[in-house]
Amino acid sequence: MPVIRAAQSVVHQMHGTSFTSYASPARGSRELCAWRVEIPGRTDGVPHHVSREEVLYVLSGTLRVTLNGDPADAAAGDVVVVPSGAQFGARNQTDGPPTAWVTTTVGFAGVLPDGSWFTPPWTQ
Repeated sequence: MPVIRAAQSVVHQMHGTSFTSYASPARGSRELCAWRVEIPGRTDGVPHHVSREEVLYVLSGTLRVTLNGDPADAAAGDVVVVPSGAQFGARNQTDGPPTAWVTTTVGFAGVLPDGSWFTPPWTQ
């Protein structure tokens, strides 16, 4: 059984947010991708459409999430299920950095506001 050590994780930065990749095809996972996201204080994530279902488990802090235009707050211990094809965004309205554990399937991509497709490097 493979164990991915914390020291083996890879941190990616995008739009001021940290994405720490743990499980992905590059690390031996054939079906799932998993990473930790940390959003700095008072930061708005870029809204995007997702190509595959995505699940976020909030580890600390509170996120304001928007799913197809509907906002909701998700605090530590809450789970956000983002259906395939949905428009999703996350916002940190606090000074502290909330963190979440995110899981999706291999092949995940997003469509950015300008219509361009983006395959996050932390999912590859």
